[in-house]
Amino acid sequence: MERRIAKVNISTAGGTAGKGARTCKVTLPTSWMDTVGISAEERELELSFDGERIVLSRFMNCEKYAAKKLEKGHDVSLFHYYDGDKLCTTICADFTDETLLVENHTSDLVKTAFGNNSLPKWGDFQAFLEDRCIQRGRAGLKEYLDTIEVGEYDPLQIIGKTHGRMAEDSQWLKMEKLK
Repeated sequence: MERRIAKVNISTAGGTAGKGARTCKVTLPTSWMDTVGISAEERELELSFDGERIVLSRFMNCEKYAAKKLEKGHDVSLFHYYDGDKLCTTICADFTDETLLVENHTSDLVKTAFGNNSLPKWGDFQAFLEDRCIQRGRAGLKEYLDTIEVGEYDPLQIIGKTHGRMAEDSQWLKMEKLK
């Protein structure tokens, strides 16, 4: 791993920024950017912060993310989340390392799978799937599962049968297992 020490340029923010606002910038080596595929045409980065470290990663769309995961032999599925006939969110879920990438196709956050959470974690995904199913403790659950021919409460199996349709909205899911 190559390491370098860099200084952060800190300057006063302009425009409509509040009093005392600052901007912080770091110059990164071109050779590093070339290696990860950052160019003038594709220059989006994903920033991660764990409380101690800031990690910069090349942002990938679902197609590239899935291809990378499939190359590694991972179990990957796509979930297309619709409101009526309008695609609102695409979720690329890697069940091997329990990571996901989300692409929203609408600016209406109420219609997206995770609202204003643009970088959901695996637990958020699990909660989302369960929210698109009958409640776990609902009366008559066993009879419901028998009717849809699902042996036990498993959100993936339930959504496979019901497409995550709920009586109170017009949203639904289409699952696609990738090979």
